Amino acid sequence: MRSDQIKKGTDRAPARAMLRATGLDDKQIYQPMIAVVNTWSDVTPCNMHLRDLAEPLKEGIRAAGGTPIEFGSIVVTDGIAMGSEGMKCSLISREAVADSIELVTRGHCLDGVVALVGCDKTIPAGAMALARLDIPGMVIYGGSIMPGTHNGIPITIQEVFEAVGARAAGKIDDDELRAIEMGACPGAGACGGQFTANTMAQALTALGLSPMGVNDIPAVHPAKADAMRACGEMVVKRVTEGQSAREMVTHESLRNAATVVTATAGSTNAVLHLLAIAREAGVDFNIDEFDEISRHTPIIADLKPVGRFMAPDLFLAGGTRLVIEKLREAGRLTDTPTVSGNSLFEEASQAVESPGQEVVVPFDQPLETRGGFGILYGNIAPEGCVAKLAGHGEFSYSGPARVYESEEECFHAVQNSEINKGDVIVIRNEGPRGGPGMREMLAVTAALVGQGLGDDVALMTDGRFSGASHGFVVGHVAPEAANGGPIALLRDGDMITIDVDKRRIDTDADLESRRAGWQPLKPAYTSGALAKYAYLVSSASEGAVTSFPPPIT
Repeated sequence: MRSDQIKKGTDRAPARAMLRATGLDDKQIYQPMIAVVNTWSDVTPCNMHLRDLAEPLKEGIRAAGGTPIEFGSIVVTDGIAMGSEGMKCSLISREAVADSIELVTRGHCLDGVVALVGCDKTIPAGAMALARLDIPGMVIYGGSIMPGTHNGIPITIQEVFEAVGARAAGKIDDDELRAIEMGACPGAGACGGQFTANTMAQALTALGLSPMGVNDIPAVHPAKADAMRACGEMVVKRVTEGQSAREMVTHESLRNAATVVTATAGSTNAVLHLLAIAREAGVDFNIDEFDEISRHTPIIADLKPVGRFMAPDLFLAGGTRLVIEKLREAGRLTDTPTVSGNSLFEEASQAVESPGQEVVVPFDQPLETRGGFGILYGNIAPEGCVAKLAGHGEFSYSGPARVYESEEECFHAVQNSEINKGDVIVIRNEGPRGGPGMREMLAVTAALVGQGLGDDVALMTDGRFSGASHGFVVGHVAPEAANGGPIALLRDGDMITIDVDKRRIDTDADLESRRAGWQPLKPAYTSGALAKYAYLVSSASEGAVTSFPPPIT
């Protein structure tokens, strides 16, 4: 065992003495030692219940003959940080969580890892760390929040962001906004739509790093504790058998994950995160695969932000297992290993579809005939960008640029009704390096929807979008403005044409003639974690990672 390095032999007596002080006896010391990395925090409903879930998980590890060693990590919560300086820290926290999992696991020579995760960035961070370490383990999602209600109608945090725009447009008053705010979030769990958290929870199930069905169970559901115990027993078995993470993270499983994300109209953040996981595993998986998969994968799950239902509804309908089974039957997936010890197809074959459910539709009767991503190139984005397509049905757009140097500048313009129908809003200096941290533009997109402009404008940025964003939006534009990308050279009035079918995003402006006059902005941070991230981070087209991944195989 890896942990033999800290516990076997006469020279390890000091280490054993320290372990005994924590309450461990000989038996517990010499068993497999499993890291339980817990991203618990009481700052957010997404993670506030993880401390409770850790207890049955550790019980399961003990019952199977393992010794759980619990550590804490961090979370930065998008729903709270959104639209503020704090949102710069969200994507950066993905790197910090992955690094912390690596450090505590290597630092104590532990035999396996369970990452207990909630809000958006903790989920891919757990997968990145497992792929980097290449040891046995799994990632367990704390589960979705239950629906909120307003006037008897189920709502999510998405409706609160959109209500802010509606209030600015005078469509609702302060009392109505407060009522929506008060009713949206009833308790523990991550945001309930097919936003980034639920998207990545499904992606990790398809990757094989999360046990099938566990991530689907809502945060407060009575079945969650028993599922955690079973996961604890399962991870000890994987450690004993020596199944490591990179057996699951392969080119085929990454394509499976991208296919499931596409079929459920998931968050565009999945592009960024799956690329990052691939880099950590040394797998050749690039941004163009998302376009190819999206063109050949219909949307078969009717989930918010563009559909009717939420994650707890999908759980009752048959869960991720049902989605995967329908994709398997249609020949869109490849059978791959999973952390349960069964293959993906063996797990999917156990799907039970609830009679009369409307959340997952037949593959041959899809909600939309193609998936929700488009990867575009052109003289604005030579390294590529990601278009979000689901929900609006538009595949081309042309209009004059309205250029803003930051999210705050654009949000102010939206709230003051300065945006016109037909505009192509450009928000720059929000990329991985330029932000730094590649903030999500949900405050802007939700305000546009709330004001009734969601279908009448397009928006492009070198930042990214929340899974709750919808409308004709294009993000991850690369190279970003801070690196001198063409988006830095755009001016108000430049005509921009977006053509998803041709995979193009272009302007007729002579951008290169402006390059000599361009000066990069001074770095927003010159010390600390944000400055370090800006110095190290790769392009969004490569996952915006800061680590030094292994050579691609």
